[in-house]
Amino acid sequence: MSTESGLKSRIQADINEALRSGDELLKSTLRMALAAIMNAEVAGAQAVVLTDDQIINLLRSEVKKRAESAEIYAAAGRTELATKETQEMVIIETYLPAAMDAAALASIVAEEVANAAANGQEGARAMGAVIKAVKERVGAQADGSAIAAAVKS
Repeated sequence: MSTESGLKSRIQADINEALRSGDELLKSTLRMALAAIMNAEVAGAQAVVLTDDQIINLLRSEVKKRAESAEIYAAAGRTELATKETQEMVIIETYLPAAMDAAALASIVAEEVANAAANGQEGARAMGAVIKAVKERVGAQADGSAIAAAVKS
């Protein structure tokens, strides 16, 4: 495996800091996040080093899992577990970049829709091409569901 991503290194450094400070919630949350990253790196036929954008997408899915779990726990009356999931979600969100605002995303989508129309693409095929082009332009600043919603609107 070659060079490590900056985000993964930051998480590892923050785990060490949490160990020194005795912050159990931070330590356990970051260890779970790091385990998810390492599992993703060895999941395929060949081990890879994830880029920061790939790690951000993975962390977004971890945040989503925790939000869903917190909702389920709250509905079941397990407020202490819902609170823990919410706290973990907040910790993981600190490693995510600020989300692109809706107006900027809509502007990029409009440009890509115009490009697709100029290339003669229409309908569902154009929508897929537009989503792909927007994802390439915005990277990790917007998640896939926000991009898809902006394209469909």
